[in-house]
Amino acid sequence: MRSRGAFAGIFVALAFAAVLLGACGVLLESALRAHAPVERFGAAAAVVTGPGSVTERLGRFADAPEEQSRPLTERAPVPVAAAARLRAVPGVRDVVADVSFPALLSSGGPVTGHGWESAALRPYLLSAGRAPQAPDEVVLSRSPGVAPGAVVRIQVDGPPRPYRVSGLVAGGPAAAFFSTATAAALDGRPGLADALAVLGDPDEEALRKAVPGLSVSTGAARGDAEDPAVAAARPDIVELSASFGGLAVMTALVVVGGLIVLSVRERAREFALLRAVGATPGQVRARLVRETLRIGAPAALAGGALSLGAGAALHAAMVNKGVLPDGFGLSLGPLPALAAVAVTLLAATATAFLASLRLSRIRPVEALGEAAAENPRLPRWRVVTGAAFLVLGLNALGFSAGATGPAASASIGGLVISLIIATAFLGPLVARAGNRVLGRAARAVSPVAGRMAQHAAGTAALRAGSLITPVALAVAFAGVQLFAQSTVVQAARTQAEDGNRADRIVVAAGPGLPHGVVEAVRRVPGVTAATPVKRTTAVMAVRELGEKNLRSLNGAGVGADAAATLDPGVSSGRLGDLRGDAVALSRDVAGGLRVGSTTTLWLGDGTRIRARVVAVYDRGLGFGDVLLPRDVVAAHSSSPLDDRVLVRGRADLSAVTAAYAGTRVLTPAGFQEGLSHEVRLQGFVSRLVVAAITGFVLIGLVTTLALATAARRREFALLRLVGATRRQVLRMLRLEAAIVLGTGIATGALIAAVTLTAFAARVTGLPLPSVPPLACAVILLGVAGSGAAAILLPARAVLRRRTPPSLS
Repeated sequence: MRSRGAFAGIFVALAFAAVLLGACGVLLESALRAHAPVERFGAAAAVVTGPGSVTERLGRFADAPEEQSRPLTERAPVPVAAAARLRAVPGVRDVVADVSFPALLSSGGPVTGHGWESAALRPYLLSAGRAPQAPDEVVLSRSPGVAPGAVVRIQVDGPPRPYRVSGLVAGGPAAAFFSTATAAALDGRPGLADALAVLGDPDEEALRKAVPGLSVSTGAARGDAEDPAVAAARPDIVELSASFGGLAVMTALVVVGGLIVLSVRERAREFALLRAVGATPGQVRARLVRETLRIGAPAALAGGALSLGAGAALHAAMVNKGVLPDGFGLSLGPLPALAAVAVTLLAATATAFLASLRLSRIRPVEALGEAAAENPRLPRWRVVTGAAFLVLGLNALGFSAGATGPAASASIGGLVISLIIATAFLGPLVARAGNRVLGRAARAVSPVAGRMAQHAAGTAALRAGSLITPVALAVAFAGVQLFAQSTVVQAARTQAEDGNRADRIVVAAGPGLPHGVVEAVRRVPGVTAATPVKRTTAVMAVRELGEKNLRSLNGAGVGADAAATLDPGVSSGRLGDLRGDAVALSRDVAGGLRVGSTTTLWLGDGTRIRARVVAVYDRGLGFGDVLLPRDVVAAHSSSPLDDRVLVRGRADLSAVTAAYAGTRVLTPAGFQEGLSHEVRLQGFVSRLVVAAITGFVLIGLVTTLALATAARRREFALLRLVGATRRQVLRMLRLEAAIVLGTGIATGALIAAVTLTAFAARVTGLPLPSVPPLACAVILLGVAGSGAAAILLPARAVLRRRTPPSLS
């Protein structure tokens, strides 16, 4: 590693690896520490809510049952009667029963409705007027141009109603405060509240004893009681960051390991000389490990320091795109950077140690002979290991052919990783196979230079194998990650379009549609069916790889006439039976459940039900994995508002949109465009991290190819000395680059094609993956162009001198 090229290449690769690992670590730490900001409950010492998660003990394959937990996306209500027990706790000054419900001003501005007593929790400051007393009075915040005495129209769960502004408050989020009785009536849940805010200085343990079965939050955890969105997003972000962190580690091992192995191989003469003059194998290995540490330590430290900024930028991008809730805070501590430094150094030193084993074991009398000529045979352990990973990949392919949903997605990930590692171990064999095919094409293009190129690539199969691996990795990784996402988007759009039977769709510009909208639509002449749809998340034990795991499933509550406006591709049962305690499941999560079976579900607020399966359908990507009766979903949601109404019949709905604020009518095409945008946003993080890791792979690819080319000075010198011109050598190199890069690209494309085809067939149901031609061309040309430049530019620099270089 004494050459400047090797030093710089390994330094950059290790630093980039540390940046990637640290950025994923920042995201992971933020998820583990994340709490929603404490805003309205700032004056409360503690907040009592319903349970924030579902916990269940599930059996594991050949293991004891394991406790699993999933967060809830809706607030679980608490009985107002529990406030009396809390007031009896020493140190409690008062308890406020807080209710929150979405509302919409006639001007289109969304606000959150509360009872007036909740204003003391922020506390909001009454800047003008007085508190609301009559049922038709309201206190507003953030309302420019509105003064006490003015009349405003506010829509809650019905048409907009007039309210007289009795006062204005400053501070806090946009809100509308009603009298206590009015707020309870508008909330629609008599005797229940979203939270009980405790004022005073009580003992937390005493509060928990007073309300067993309820959740008591203090300190920063009060924010989760105020906004459950952050807590609900936390497990997914933990899984995402851990997944991409592991992927970054695997990529770093392949890329950095290939660089170190190539550097060690190019220094074989040096190590051979050391062994010939008496150096022991341990001394050779120790020297190489020390050299790696001298490069790796500053590289890892630099990358670790930069990773904090990269993690902060990743977090900001996710918040700006709406992937993370607004209150999902950023945690910047030293642990992610230190972990990135440790993992990077460990990976570098372990790779250097493994790379030195073969050279350090050569006997001194054989050392120089071994260094002078490359051994055409692969070590047996390398062939066996490569074959094992190839078998693992084929097994994953076979499993994915019979799996669906999350299990199939997991097997696809294992498939691509196994095949890439198999390529790394069996690279020389792949290089020889590619040389036999592409070498003939090179000879057809140029008989002399082509024969020279084929001979050069064939006699240095180990070197060619080291070059093929990063090329195949770049193509396979970028192709699988990017085109899997485009395939999901295409499948979701196709399923939603094929399953749509509505002619018009009524949507809300604000927090949602009052339930009166669907009744108003049904009364319009020409409307034959109107189906309310309310999105929700249900928790269910899903069978995956022979085991049951709790999963949060996206779904919807739909009206009784759903079969007239949507077709989720029912394969068994009837969607018309969806009422009462019934449920329809997608085939991806149904597992062994059939029509007539019962299964346990937890609704959005954590209510456990035993649901009867009345239908199993195929279009889970377009309609979600769970369909429930709309009334059941609304009764267990923080808000009773619908998300949209599907309308059958080409009727004039202008009277409905005029009567209800914030409503508009879309065509199915316009609505599907919005859905596709949501799906693309869900893959934003994947594309961002994929771009970073692909960039890292390309850096390693360029560095590896440039290092391998620059190390061939003696070979170029010999060719010049025997009469080859500079142009002939460059022509040979261009053809050799075509052979090596073509083999690598073909290998990566084959891995991507196999993986994506299996993914499309089993996860999305499409016969073929969705591969945008422009994106495919960018990947192929980017890899081929950067690889060719990395080979030819150093060669031009070596051959630039007028006289042939020496053999020394």
